[in-house]
Amino acid sequence: MTSTAAAALPLILDAFEVVAVQRLSPSFVRLELGGESLADFGTDGPLRDQRFKLVFPLPSGELPDFSGADESWFASWLAIPAEERGHMRTYTIREVRGSGAETRLVVDIVLHVGDGEHGPGSDWAAQAKPGDRVIGLAPRRGQAFGGVEFLPGAATELLLVGDETAVPAVAGILRDLPSDARGAAFLEVPLEADFLPDVVAPDGVELTWIARGDAPLGERLHAAVIEHLGVDGVSAAALAVEPDEIDPDLWETPSYSSSGEDVAADPLPHEGLYAWIAGESGMVTGLRRHLVKGLGVGRRQVAFMGYWRRGVAMRS
Repeated sequence: MTSTAAAALPLILDAFEVVAVQRLSPSFVRLELGGESLADFGTDGPLRDQRFKLVFPLPSGELPDFSGADESWFASWLAIPAEERGHMRTYTIREVRGSGAETRLVVDIVLHVGDGEHGPGSDWAAQAKPGDRVIGLAPRRGQAFGGVEFLPGAATELLLVGDETAVPAVAGILRDLPSDARGAAFLEVPLEADFLPDVVAPDGVELTWIARGDAPLGERLHAAVIEHLGVDGVSAAALAVEPDEIDPDLWETPSYSSSGEDVAADPLPHEGLYAWIAGESGMVTGLRRHLVKGLGVGRRQVAFMGYWRRGVAMRS
């Protein structure tokens, strides 16, 4: 087994061990990950939608070798042939348990998305058992790490929208909201059995679960969000997005645009609103179009994130 990186790195890059596994529903499994290096875990604020990364074992079962890694570790890792470096995927830290060397990171992983699509992360999680090991990249206390996109500022009305891949992030955001927060959250998952009872919202935030069933991904979610916004006469066709319209790197926040646009120059016609929307890129693009182009919501008031794209393998 290979471990790991020098303690001087501005992040934790080390082997984590699966401590516990809990099947939450047909589509979600919860893993508790531990490791001595997690004694140094820390963030500079609430977890919210804090991202971290996992690098999965190679086909041989061995972990990728990060021993002696320095700050150029990512470029060095990318230079290794894909079949030899393992797959890296991004997840949300659902919860932190314990302290010191007993610190545990809890992560909820979707076992399949969309029309049953799956990849190396879900394949590994579906078979994971206590004692299995995986490489983790996580925030180190006192060091900048990034990975939190929910930054509502002084917003007084929140809109949170996501498919199953965004459920852990929305759950973390809801957990860390102040008790007087107001707004609405919409989560679309494959089945009613995937409604997770430990996702709890403040009294002023209405949480709506939507079971996709046999409907196209995002269709029922779109309809619910549009109804919430009080907009009449918007059809599913109006929200349809052609494949060549989807930005494969869709990621737009109040301070960043993957397309390079100047979002800071946008006016704020819907003062007080902050929207956070994540999930499949086509779904996110359709809602982005409606909010920004249809309703004129300023892009400084939104975070739109394409976590995955239907029919396209995720890049490490």
